[in-house]
Amino acid sequence: MTSIRSRLRPLLAGTALLLGASAPGRAAGFDGAIKNNSLALSPDGRSAVVSNSEESRILVYDVSSGKLVRTLDGFVTPRNIVFSPDGARFYVSDSGTGRITAYDTASGKEAAIIAGGPGAFGTVLSGDGSKLYVNNEAASTVSVFDTRTGLALSVMTGFSQPRQGVRLAPDGKTLFVTNFLGDKISLVDTTNHTITGEIAGFDKLRAISITQNGKTLFAANSGRNTVGVVDLSLGKVVAEVPVGRDPYGAALTPDGKFVYSGNLKDNSLSVIDTGTRKVVATVTGLNEPRQAIVFSADNTRAYALNRDLSIAVIDRASNAVIATMKP
Repeated sequence: MTSIRSRLRPLLAGTALLLGASAPGRAAGFDGAIKNNSLALSPDGRSAVVSNSEESRILVYDVSSGKLVRTLDGFVTPRNIVFSPDGARFYVSDSGTGRITAYDTASGKEAAIIAGGPGAFGTVLSGDGSKLYVNNEAASTVSVFDTRTGLALSVMTGFSQPRQGVRLAPDGKTLFVTNFLGDKISLVDTTNHTITGEIAGFDKLRAISITQNGKTLFAANSGRNTVGVVDLSLGKVVAEVPVGRDPYGAALTPDGKFVYSGNLKDNSLSVIDTGTRKVVATVTGLNEPRQAIVFSADNTRAYALNRDLSIAVIDRASNAVIATMKP
């Protein structure tokens, strides 16, 4: 891992300059201090793709068998993974190179490369998959790309270290972008690509999620070990739920009834009842879970990524780890 980074560092410094980073080495500088992981489940539930920013590879699992089927190498700092709505492709951001690489899900072959920009980090696709929104941490911008052409439609400024957290409202009209510096969420109008407001009151803001009715947002506060509850009609935090130590995750179950928080320092997940806003269960037996938590479409399983890129399979009814997919 170290040798790969050492060999690529001169090249990456030049890449950062070509992509518009404000200073040589800035992209390499933040990579060592900022860590995250990602877990994406294909729409049909058959494939799971995982990454950790400290690894130069990503892994592809077959969910039904629990077996590793593919390893993709050559990354510097892989950050986020998202599947296209039809599941035919998945996109991997790499903040070290500023690239978004699209892979064919069936073959695992590279299908396209998008020049995502300096410090390409968090990503989210529009509902129809035609647009890809990219947080550029190193430049404090958010870029919008046409996935068919790979061309940039807009580069928005006014952000402050946007990292992993970026989500679209269910109606697709508003983009929610987390700003780690300043601990606030920027609201972006997706029609004209302008910032229309912000929500403050967080502490080391991490992952966010939004209910299907678009009324409530949940945000992990790793700085004070809580998950914040935001009333979006009021645009402010209305409650905080104490969870485990150093929470990164705030993942909503498909039915919207529970939020799972990945507690890095406790090696656990806190399960929050969204109605009572209280922790009703704790999942143990994990290894440094962060924001990489997803659910099966039928809501019977949760999947959480461990530090070693293994996936813990959690029974939703008992909130217990029942299996582990291992590299």
